[in-house]
Amino acid sequence: MSRTDESTRVTTSDQARPPRRRRGPLRIALVVALSVLLLGTAGLGWIYLKLNGNINTFGADGLSKDRPAGATKGENVLVIGSDARTDGNSALGGGDKGDIGRSDTAFLLHVYADHRHAFAVSIPRDTLVTLPPCKLPDGKWTRTRPNTMFNEAYSVGQTAKGNPACTQNTVEKLTGLRVDHTVVIDFKGFAALTRVVGGVNVCFPQDVYEKDLNPNRATRGGLLFRKGEQKLSGQRALDYVRIRHGIGDGSDIGRIKRQQAFVASLVKKVKSDGLTPTGLLPLADAATKSLTVDPGLGTAKRLISFAMSLRNIDLHDTKFATIPWRYQGERVAIVQPDADQLWAALKADRTLDGTDAGGKKGGQTATAATSPGIAAEVSGDGIDVAVYNGTTTRGLASRAATALTEHGFTVTGTANAVDRDRADTVIEYGAGLRTRAETVARLFPGAELNSVPGAGVDVVLGRSYAAKGSTSAAPASTPTALPTSVARDARSADDDVCSNLSYG
Repeated sequence: MSRTDESTRVTTSDQARPPRRRRGPLRIALVVALSVLLLGTAGLGWIYLKLNGNINTFGADGLSKDRPAGATKGENVLVIGSDARTDGNSALGGGDKGDIGRSDTAFLLHVYADHRHAFAVSIPRDTLVTLPPCKLPDGKWTRTRPNTMFNEAYSVGQTAKGNPACTQNTVEKLTGLRVDHTVVIDFKGFAALTRVVGGVNVCFPQDVYEKDLNPNRATRGGLLFRKGEQKLSGQRALDYVRIRHGIGDGSDIGRIKRQQAFVASLVKKVKSDGLTPTGLLPLADAATKSLTVDPGLGTAKRLISFAMSLRNIDLHDTKFATIPWRYQGERVAIVQPDADQLWAALKADRTLDGTDAGGKKGGQTATAATSPGIAAEVSGDGIDVAVYNGTTTRGLASRAATALTEHGFTVTGTANAVDRDRADTVIEYGAGLRTRAETVARLFPGAELNSVPGAGVDVVLGRSYAAKGSTSAAPASTPTALPTSVARDARSADDDVCSNLSYG
């Protein structure tokens, strides 16, 4: 066949074929977009699948059967730092008591309903609290343990992984707030996070030596960190948040100050890099390898979704504080009624200055600000109390006894006090009864707690109680802001990294 014939055949064939419909620009764009979307979704799905494989969860069967009601405002997340020796943490200095999981760091993060404010409250490890019943690995439940150090909750069961559910139960018992989510991060995960973000700016109030990190050393050792600001990551960042001795008063309370400054600086760094899904994926990959979470956060999608919900919180509106405290010997006691005022403020979604998350500031009615009120949350089950009238107002002891009985307390008797000219109410308690006395004090805001010889809890009423003229023990006034003791020491995420780093 000649070239001419071949050309003619091709032309004839083309003429016989139906004309092709040309693809317009819009259709081409849609096809390309769909392809990209499918590929992107497949890629994201693979990433989520990979991250899901990293995440460990703890069982919900260990959570208390008697939990606070769910919050109508905001969300509460318990963050626990674990120093367990498992999974490579020993090389970073994790643990010092065999293979028992322990926690020396914990804070409750309240995310306000407007998702523009957040407040983190640190709970010192040595705080004396009541440990509610906790589930053991063999399925049995422990008995309530009053006047016990807070960090012992995580060690219940003596397991390598620790007991996050028991710590969550303890925080709910302590605060009256429902914990929506719990996150545990170990040394390895912490170190990895600091490396992924390229280091975190910190500040040392003084030079730090090897003995400051390890007080068992016989000599001061070499210089680890110079005084002033610097950027740390990995092991050195971990050393920073663990150092306690040699700075300030050398206390765990002082160390909490520096840990709060560190977390604030980390938040600042992450936000400056951009809180986007793309930016969060490397962080999520590093973190999930060392995270243990409650079932509600047990997937990468949920974790990233929660992190993205925080993107509009301004640094200045991200606050850090420590539960109202005082020393009790070598331990830490909770100061009342400040602590209850703090929990009530967070439950009502009130910020540091009294503004609520919905935009209203102060001036709320007592019902709105304290509903359900502090008094309504008090349970005196199993607590015996004697009531004494320290004034000349008749019937005052009976009035208080009625209020106590309504809340489940057992009133063992009422009488007039020897001193009938008391201005303020005092709660007196015998050895080992501090926790019970604090529970009683929640019905008598402003009452002073005094340790006295004896074996019981007594309420000695003053004129301040008589002046209320009410048959209920409701708070004397409506708090419109967090307690002064909390506000005074609170830190914002945008504060100078070198400020407010220790006590003493």
